[in-house]
Amino acid sequence: MAFWDLTSVPLEWFRPGIFNKMEIGNNLIMVCMEIGPGREDAGHVHPFDQSGVVLEGRIEMFVGGDRRLLHPNQSYFIPAGERHGWRTLNEEVRLLDVSPKHRPK
Repeated sequence: MAFWDLTSVPLEWFRPGIFNKMEIGNNLIMVCMEIGPGREDAGHVHPFDQSGVVLEGRIEMFVGGDRRLLHPNQSYFIPAGERHGWRTLNEEVRLLDVSPKHRPK
């Protein structure tokens, strides 16, 4: 599908506490994701760039040594190889996230 209404795109169960809608193209993966309150990814690294924007709610993210509390209409960019993670607070957060489909080997 070429177009989404980000306020009403239907999301499906992805894993506990996370629902998403994923569109996979030839080179990019675009994901609308809703993460429940009190969830956390303590940090990980991958060999590809990743970027996104907060649509609703708030999320605390870190990229390398920089930690921020992001609000709606704020974005993030995670360079390849940079340790990063996130934590939701007492509310759901909705993100739009984009990364490459073909991962470097």
